[in-house]
Amino acid sequence: MDENKARKLLAEAELIHSEATVQSALTQVASRIRTRLADKNPLVLCVMTGGVIFCGQLLPKLDFPIDFDYLHATRYGPETQGGKISWRMAPWTSVKGRTVLVVDDILDEGVTLAAVKESLTRLGAAEVLLAVFTDKLNGKTKPISADFVGLTVPDRFVFGYGMDVDGAWRNLPAIYAMKED
Repeated sequence: MDENKARKLLAEAELIHSEATVQSALTQVASRIRTRLADKNPLVLCVMTGGVIFCGQLLPKLDFPIDFDYLHATRYGPETQGGKISWRMAPWTSVKGRTVLVVDDILDEGVTLAAVKESLTRLGAAEVLLAVFTDKLNGKTKPISADFVGLTVPDRFVFGYGMDVDGAWRNLPAIYAMKED
């Protein structure tokens, strides 16, 4: 997306969660994860690319031993609506017998994360937990739910804090929704 189009999109967008709200939610979700996993030495898997902001800010708040790796599975690519799942990279670290914490930006329809969890379970993970920064309130029955959720967002196309719109604005510290037509 060119710079002018990106700036116009942001100028017309609606602020859904401020930076302060995002940071408060980050602290709260980190506390819940610490309570649940501090004695598990989990393997934390960041779902690329959306999960990188959340995961990068979450990890320093986890004051217990972890192993870290990433995976890349997506249904979006350059589109704004989900399509076929594309597996771009599996984790290099073995999940066999491990407690695995998958960290992602959003639980939208849940299809991608359900496939990720099923795959990790099939590969022998003892337990697979999901941490998402946002859970979209879309009114749909999702095939999976997250174990840890930072914030909920409305059933609109949202961006910021790891979520992008046509490649732009993943770097915003707050969460916005695109202008409704």
